[in-house]
Amino acid sequence: MARRSRHHLLLLLLRCLVVALDYHKAYGFSASKDHQVVTAIEYQEAILACKYPKKTVSSRLEWKKLGRGVSFVYYQQALQGDFKDRAEMIDFSIRIKNVTRNDAGKYRCEVSAPSEQVAPAVPSCEVPSSALRGTVVELRCQDKEGNPAPEYMWFKNGVPLLENPKLGSQITNSSYTMNPKSGTLQFNTVSKMDSGEYSCEARNSVGHRRCPGKRMQVDDLNISGIIAAVVIVVLVISVCGLGVCYAQRKGYFSKETSFQKSSSASKATTMSENDFKHTKSFII
Repeated sequence: MARRSRHHLLLLLLRCLVVALDYHKAYGFSASKDHQVVTAIEYQEAILACKYPKKTVSSRLEWKKLGRGVSFVYYQQALQGDFKDRAEMIDFSIRIKNVTRNDAGKYRCEVSAPSEQVAPAVPSCEVPSSALRGTVVELRCQDKEGNPAPEYMWFKNGVPLLENPKLGSQITNSSYTMNPKSGTLQFNTVSKMDSGEYSCEARNSVGHRRCPGKRMQVDDLNISGIIAAVVIVVLVISVCGLGVCYAQRKGYFSKETSFQKSSSASKATTMSENDFKHTKSFII
């Protein structure tokens, strides 16, 4: 009877031990970055470690709990939900002071550092040297080295152009549009007042650089030049016509025709005599 009681007690202890172990494992944590499993007993503390080799002031840290959905544990430099009342941050790791069964699950630590920031180089500026009044003219400015991507500002004779030209002086041309993102400056109908030296500046949070100024000259359509060219063409055609008339009056074209006729007659006569001789000799 005593042996049966001891055996029954041993089985009971084993069952309790198995239940305790299962209970113990059921409320563990998994940090998916290192694929490590953290086990903890309910109502005690646990530490979720996040190993990141390089810590900087500008590094951004996020902790997420994975499951059917994704919930934030640590976001925007603050613990979220009920964790803010019973957890604390130790560098990139979370120390949970009072673990509950609802905390079981998989957790992920995400650390993102900003890319290296670079000041813009001297931008390349495309400014036409001349333009006709009333046409569409586009000036371009671009930099490929700045990070973050720079914004652009155009200058005329050293004075910055407003992004909205209608807010400026009434004596300036208000037909242009300036895009600070792409760096284009477009005149929808360029005028003579737009003549001047243009330069462009690329600017970001690190620094700014400006390209050398280039002059653009806006001129009216050269009407007098077009008229002169038309007159010259008319004179050339007239001179050619007079030359043909003079040649006809002098009989240059008639002489050539008479010569061609005489040549044709001579050839016909020669052929007739040869035919005759050939026929006569055939009869003999």
